[in-house]
Amino acid sequence: MESLKNSETNTAAEVAASSAASAASHVKDEAKKNMDFIMKNLLAGGVAGMCSKTAVAPLDRIKILLQAHSIHYKHLGVFSGLKHIVKKESFIALYKGNGAQMVRIFPYAATQFTAFEVYKKSLAKIIGTNLPIKHADKFVAGAGAGVTAVTLTYPLDTIRARLAFQVTGEHRYNGIVHTAISIFQTEGGFRALYRGFVPTLMGMVPYAGFSFYCFEMLKFVCMKYAPGVTCDRLERNTGGLVLSVPAKLLCGGFAGAVAQSFSYPLDVTRRRMQLAMMNPETAKFGMGMFRTLAIIYKENGIMKGLYRGMSINYLRAIPMVAVSFSTYELMKQTLNLDTGMKV
Repeated sequence: MESLKNSETNTAAEVAASSAASAASHVKDEAKKNMDFIMKNLLAGGVAGMCSKTAVAPLDRIKILLQAHSIHYKHLGVFSGLKHIVKKESFIALYKGNGAQMVRIFPYAATQFTAFEVYKKSLAKIIGTNLPIKHADKFVAGAGAGVTAVTLTYPLDTIRARLAFQVTGEHRYNGIVHTAISIFQTEGGFRALYRGFVPTLMGMVPYAGFSFYCFEMLKFVCMKYAPGVTCDRLERNTGGLVLSVPAKLLCGGFAGAVAQSFSYPLDVTRRRMQLAMMNPETAKFGMGMFRTLAIIYKENGIMKGLYRGMSINYLRAIPMVAVSFSTYELMKQTLNLDTGMKV
């Protein structure tokens, strides 16, 4: 009898040990799966950001020069400004500041896209998808992702803006590291690298929120109502569909246009604050977000001030966001990640 009891005890212990080992193995597998998911999304997002920003780098530079009223370019338009850059400086000057942009954009885009995926999953678990507004959780996840990314990488954006604003023959900075050290030492330490951060943060909520919301909503519409025209079959995806490349570009372009329309005045405010200390006469723009907004409105009004350069912003934002989302989705497909959705 005692031998039987010992045998049962040993069996129970073995079962418990086996269950514990199985649970530990499951947790380990889940952790590995999650890490693999995050690493693949970081890579896909980083590559997408680099491709999109390089595609519109010349338009980015002329936008900065026009936004901040460069004395050499403020009297010019978009295309005449681009021609003037090539004539006055060189063709390579169209990409001035793009090196700093690449250093910034890879971690920025990688963080933003990955944070969106993580926040989207978390929100789906917490609140589900039964919301009054379809895909509203995507807006919240996108806004949160944008805020996370910009908080981590903002100093690099300030540095890139300073480098892009320089005109050949009037250089104050000699590269990313020199720019960072100069701003830190002469303009108030680490805080100076975050000048213009508040309007950026406020602008990022509608920009990132509407970007992701519009793209996801349009993707849903395409997959549900026009799959024969806008989608290809891909069985491993949720729903068995994947957006075609033209559909990706169209959805991304429209999302970029909507997002920029809401957030542009705060983008102008951010640029004026970032570049305020480059000239004594523009130092007044570095005294706070609301004061900067008021000065821009008082001196230049709405269309020539708060929305100055908006035409070029549409020219750059639409292809930039289109390339960004398209490249991201293509990278996810290449890395065997799910790009479908329930329809």
